[in-house]
Amino acid sequence: MKKSLDSVALDAAIENVQRAGMPGLFAEVRDGDQVWRGAAGVADVATGRPVTAGMRHRVGSITKTFTAAAVLQQVESGRIGLDAPIGRYLPKLVPGGRGDAITVRMLINHTSGLAEYLPYAYPSLKAYPALADTGPQSLEDHRLTRFDPAELIEMGVTAPTVGVPGGTPGVYSNTNYLLLAQLLEQGTGTTAAQYITRHVIERAGLRDTRFPEEAHVDGPHSRLYEAWFGMIDPPRDYSVFDMSWVGPSASLISTVTDLNRFYRMLLAGEIVSPSSLAQMQRTVPVISQEGSTIDYGLGLHPMEGPGQGIFWGHGGTVWGGGALAMTRADGKRQLAVAVNLQRWNRLDSAGKPQPHPIDDALTALYRVAMYG
Repeated sequence: MKKSLDSVALDAAIENVQRAGMPGLFAEVRDGDQVWRGAAGVADVATGRPVTAGMRHRVGSITKTFTAAAVLQQVESGRIGLDAPIGRYLPKLVPGGRGDAITVRMLINHTSGLAEYLPYAYPSLKAYPALADTGPQSLEDHRLTRFDPAELIEMGVTAPTVGVPGGTPGVYSNTNYLLLAQLLEQGTGTTAAQYITRHVIERAGLRDTRFPEEAHVDGPHSRLYEAWFGMIDPPRDYSVFDMSWVGPSASLISTVTDLNRFYRMLLAGEIVSPSSLAQMQRTVPVISQEGSTIDYGLGLHPMEGPGQGIFWGHGGTVWGGGALAMTRADGKRQLAVAVNLQRWNRLDSAGKPQPHPIDDALTALYRVAMYG
């Protein structure tokens, strides 16, 4: 008999993350008809205002699943070829031989070989991934900067390549998803945000999920504290930030309840067709932004526990905020969690992030939430 939700264990696990150093976090766990929602800590370290499980939150690259689903809807309609070259659709943005060699699929699963544009958009991050040689100053400089997506794409396309088109392991790059947003705009005659809102967010019946039109998060939300590996001490609030630096790659605002609903419907074949879902679940090895190699599909990432089956979903980070949403393949067991501190690990003498008690506490929360 499968374990049902253990609310006592979940309450203890989320409290342990807060005690380990996380200012605030909140989560929803579902098992069939059973639902647990919990929160621990504060949404504002200055006032002590508590976090609540219903807060809206910047969910970062979880946005990529929404964007990938929208592209696959266009594939289903015949307007986009999944294995067609991106140069067929966007020859000015990806010109020449690379435009001929890179397919739409390679953009979605990060095997395009296109570099990440962020170290070029944020000068103090230029040395990334050499973290010790980076700094947070340009985050402050660009807090309210309105970036042009075509300029960001050009930074990634003209940077040294990180692989050959279709080669594995791929390398995770937001450049890929900014291109997919441009692809959606060209194919639909509307903005990517508008198309995703109408055909993915509204189709899933999500009430508190939207692309931001301003630098603020509307509705109840937490402040977002960025530490940048101990270089911002105390961590600085970046909850007010112009999200054009990632756009439809990582800018969605949502709730843990909406995230669980979205992934439950996606895995039930209610957002894209079952055949498109099967394509989304075909994975390749990809080097994540943290430097580890993960399995990555088309906007979906699997996690597997011993004897517990596969969970599908995505994680996300923005300046100060993070989220994770994972749903078991049968759609019955789900976790969505949001945290309001990022890059809490300080660097050791070799410039590598040091272990922090938050890491183990989050892992324990994930284990209890997903596997009981």
